[in-house]
Amino acid sequence: MRDSSIRRRSRTASAPRPVRRRSRTVTAALSVVAFIGVAASAGCDAGPAGTAKGPSAEQRRAAAGPLWGRSPASIAAVGDSITRGFDACSVLVDCPEVSWATGTDSGVRSLAVRLLGPARAATHSWNHATTGARIAQLPEQMALAAKDRPELVTVMIGANDACRDSADIMTPVENFRALFEASMRQLRGAAPNAQVYVSSVPDLMRLWSTGRENALGKQIWKLGLCKSMLGDADDLGPAAVARRALVQERVVAYNEVLRDVCAKDRRCRYDGGAVFDYRFTGEQLSQWDWFHPGRDGQARLAEIAYRKVTAADPPA
Repeated sequence: MRDSSIRRRSRTASAPRPVRRRSRTVTAALSVVAFIGVAASAGCDAGPAGTAKGPSAEQRRAAAGPLWGRSPASIAAVGDSITRGFDACSVLVDCPEVSWATGTDSGVRSLAVRLLGPARAATHSWNHATTGARIAQLPEQMALAAKDRPELVTVMIGANDACRDSADIMTPVENFRALFEASMRQLRGAAPNAQVYVSSVPDLMRLWSTGRENALGKQIWKLGLCKSMLGDADDLGPAAVARRALVQERVVAYNEVLRDVCAKDRRCRYDGGAVFDYRFTGEQLSQWDWFHPGRDGQARLAEIAYRKVTAADPPA
């Protein structure tokens, strides 16, 4: 009996201890800790001494939602005679009620009417464009627009910078760029969250080739309208051809500036050259000067703007 008892105690002493199992609660807690650690290392940068920083600025902006709203509730317009509706209703007179941007005319159905509805367009849109304006006047117009606290600002400028008495005095491209950048800074200083829709400068070469088919239009052009492009409309000699080509090159350069500067602002959308590329005919031109858009032309500009402003993605 004694020997067997000793043997039993020996076997008991030498047997390995049973492995204790972790409770489900402990295991789950460790899994959560591990998951949090992986997520933190993937989504945040490491700060000093290994501490984790919060989301990056880019992540915070993305979380705040899209920067381009497709249904702004108020609109301010800046630019030149096209946006004022000059010569669209009668000769040598502004007609802002048919403006493509902020007009109230039911036939044109401006961008404001399409976005806000007729009643709200009359009270929540403002037109600060001025006939004859060049890019040099744009900073002041932007300052006025900013005071309205609009959700969207439309810009159409540049035609008068190319339409001069001589191609030699067109606004230099570098000046055009500096002034457009200054205009955007002027707006951002007072209205940092306003969206900006920038129209391309119209195709002045097409304007010449289309308008010169009308005898009355050519007679009106002789009064001095956009002489750098439209002067001596029937002259097809080398000098005239070279002059028109120079003006067209300048318009293309202006549009490149508008595109480039706009691309640097996250709340700015350029039309992708849609207005420049539009194949307008004499039906879209003013019957008083064959230069400015008439009612039909204003309506086409409104259609283009509405399409670009409400698109899910900016033009390529």
